[in-house]
Amino acid sequence: MSKFHWLTVSAIALAATSVSAASIGSFSPYRLQEIDKTISADDYQGRGVNTPAETKTVNYIIDQFRSAGLQPGGDLVNGQRKWTQDVPLLQSELTGDPIVTVQTAAGGMRLTQGNDIAVRSPQNGQNQIRMDNAPLVFAGYGVSAPERNWDDFKGQDVKGKVIVVLVNDPDFEGGEGDFGGKAMTYYGRWTYKYEEAARRGAAGVMIVHETVPAAYGWNTVKNSNTNTQFDIVRQNPTGSHTPFETWIQRDVAVQLFKNAGLDFEAAKAAAKRRDFKPIDLKATVSATANANVSTITSHNVVGLLPGKKYPNETLIYSAHWDHLGVGRPDANGDNIYNGAVDNATGIAQLIEQGRLFSLERRPDRSVIFLAVTAEEKGLLGSEYYATHPLYPLATTVGVLNTDSMGVWGPAKNFSISGTAKLDLLDDLIAAGKAEGRYFTPDPHPETGGFYRSDHFSFAKQGVPALSFGSGRDLVNGGIARGDALAADYTAKRYHQPDDEFNPQWNFTGMAQDANLLHLVGEKLANSREWPNWSQDSEFRAARDKSTAERTEAGTPVAPAPAKPPKKGERG
Repeated sequence: MSKFHWLTVSAIALAATSVSAASIGSFSPYRLQEIDKTISADDYQGRGVNTPAETKTVNYIIDQFRSAGLQPGGDLVNGQRKWTQDVPLLQSELTGDPIVTVQTAAGGMRLTQGNDIAVRSPQNGQNQIRMDNAPLVFAGYGVSAPERNWDDFKGQDVKGKVIVVLVNDPDFEGGEGDFGGKAMTYYGRWTYKYEEAARRGAAGVMIVHETVPAAYGWNTVKNSNTNTQFDIVRQNPTGSHTPFETWIQRDVAVQLFKNAGLDFEAAKAAAKRRDFKPIDLKATVSATANANVSTITSHNVVGLLPGKKYPNETLIYSAHWDHLGVGRPDANGDNIYNGAVDNATGIAQLIEQGRLFSLERRPDRSVIFLAVTAEEKGLLGSEYYATHPLYPLATTVGVLNTDSMGVWGPAKNFSISGTAKLDLLDDLIAAGKAEGRYFTPDPHPETGGFYRSDHFSFAKQGVPALSFGSGRDLVNGGIARGDALAADYTAKRYHQPDDEFNPQWNFTGMAQDANLLHLVGEKLANSREWPNWSQDSEFRAARDKSTAERTEAGTPVAPAPAKPPKKGERG
């Protein structure tokens, strides 16, 4: 336990709801509020990657890390650590609305950007989209999973064709089957569908958007996919991206099927069966678009607290600093996507977590505070760190990620994204129980939350990682109020300009959550524990491969002295 006094849930419930209420542990609701308010303000322009707002955001986080007492933990240059890790990215931006036409047996269809279709700027290394009369084929859920005896393609060659696929995976609506029931697998993620199409040489993909299986409305799809796109720099980008990556509205899909003499719902039902075969939609699609494409350098921000006994062993707290920047205006004319919840809240927690750790007795293991870039563009900053680690992943104890934390006051419970089983979760549940709180499994695993935040980048490399979820059983209003607020946020604010700071928010719940995460991290940073995944986890094998490196770890090595840059310098 820390030397600080930890308030219990009952004490929190009796506390004033003002953000100036007494600190939770040593986490100040007021400080959390002020950080969130600062970086989600309009002058931060939605914290877009590779914009002046990136420089402003990164410098703010550096200043906060420095004032918190952390050391630079980024790239090593001339024997000294910078505050940042350079993240090279491919940037692609459409120069105007694409022209997309579909020729069907019943006539032509013109699909308008943002209304009927969301065409992503090309990420296959090209600066234009030029497609003439590519055949359209319905490929079910677009899944090839040999280990589940499932293949939506059935040997059909889709080279040069555009596949139309459903969102989520085949178990979603029925709730049972070969894909684990309601809980989405990676096969249900839109990223997988694009990757599989590219592996097969397809000319493009049209993902049919439906709000419930996607877990968000069309506004979220439009706002996330019609703006500037980024990807990590790849040696072979065509191996991961087709020339034409899109989403289409459900009504568009229904019309496409109708013009081919088919029923959309009947085709969906067929796609849920193992014997499904691709269906020719008797149509072709043509598309024209131009894009500005370049390679840019974005930045992860890295604060370090070296361990006193085992500095070569690291625990990571992470959160993404970016949001969608400036984009298409909403009905009110607002075009700044502030990201006050997503994820200014996570960055506020990250900064204050670093502040408390630096005030306490120096932990035995090193603690890294990692603010990653380009999460909204596909977890790119965390993927880059996980594939180009600054500190060995074999001796990374675990990752505690925060993304979109609660701002509606204290909760009796807490959660994580997804249904993964791992020792980190056991530690979190035990710490919560000691604080009088209970764990609730992800209430909507079918939305694929496990694959939608930065901890997944580390999990793929075998590092035990979880993304914390604030509870919905609120002290004020219970589960009914918590669910209603969450639903309202998803419908009206998630990836929309209305994700703005609200002075009526109650940050005592965030302080409570930060305290819980601190207890878990404090225990891990002062122990010899090496968490792992459950025996049946798909990530267990990758972790077990590095067992020998952890067995050999543990010899205290004095950390190299750090020379922090002068105030205002990025480092």
